[in-house]
Amino acid sequence: MSTQKGPISQFIEKNYLHFNAAALMDAAKGYETHLLEGGKMMVTLAGAMSTAELGISFAEMIRQGKVDIISCTGANLEEDIMNLVAHSHYKRVPNYRDLSPQDEWALLEKGYNRVTDTCIPEEEAFRRIQKHIFKQWKNAQDSGERYFPHEYMYKMLLSKEMEQYYEIDPKNSWMLAAAERNIPIIVPGWEDSTMGNIFASYCIKGELNPSTMKSGIEYMIWLSDWYRNNSSGKGVGFFQIGGGIAGDFPICVVPMMYQDLEWHDVPFWSYFCQISDSTTSYGSYSGAVPNEKITWGKLDINTPKFIVESDATIVAPLIFAWILGQ
Repeated sequence: MSTQKGPISQFIEKNYLHFNAAALMDAAKGYETHLLEGGKMMVTLAGAMSTAELGISFAEMIRQGKVDIISCTGANLEEDIMNLVAHSHYKRVPNYRDLSPQDEWALLEKGYNRVTDTCIPEEEAFRRIQKHIFKQWKNAQDSGERYFPHEYMYKMLLSKEMEQYYEIDPKNSWMLAAAERNIPIIVPGWEDSTMGNIFASYCIKGELNPSTMKSGIEYMIWLSDWYRNNSSGKGVGFFQIGGGIAGDFPICVVPMMYQDLEWHDVPFWSYFCQISDSTTSYGSYSGAVPNEKITWGKLDINTPKFIVESDATIVAPLIFAWILGQ
């Protein structure tokens, strides 16, 4: 047993010996080895991991330099900040499986949007952020500047304007940790998030121009440059939490450069792990086994590949605890 590890890691090493438990242990050790050998790591966040308060463990991963780049949905980008500024207004619904359509309607009328057993308070969360993020969008437009969705969020957080609303220990906000370290974030499909919808509403009203927000294509162009500059040596690993566009979009940068640009010096992703509860099925990319990615030019035959078929809200903090030596 590793002597330098803390009690959580010791528990994992002693008990997690078979099946998905062993896959978790192998993936954690693989992540650790990748970093020790000088590799860099992308972490992708799908689902509602921010609302699941992944920031409690993920922010420390960022602070300790265990994450080099992030890809996430627009929902995860904004929901970590919502939890930071409106935590006391969230409503827990442990009996969510028993709710009738009428019960759901009653939650809506009270301004609650439900994510499984957790209701996000619209007024305190969305609207509290809205005026501050609009200010960043408008200032950029008035100055003839354009930025990515995450860059506007960083500007808002680093302006300290949101500090007046903090309701959790700020060390548990992964967005704040990422802003302070200026970690690059890729946010594909940002338009379908709440803030994306709000931005669209200002464009429809004629108050903002769509071009003030940099696009997904520009994210892909930016990512290709970042990957070229960071994939030498041990290379870049890919740690995927959940499925969906947060993982699908950035993993494609490698075959795009190799196949479409015909740049034949592009290394494959050099570590791959996915935590997913998607069943392996017919045509589902979120449920595809890692080997399928070999045929698309994303992973090499020898890339270490792990898949933990389980609940990411349980698995990810344990893997992070191992990497952090807790």
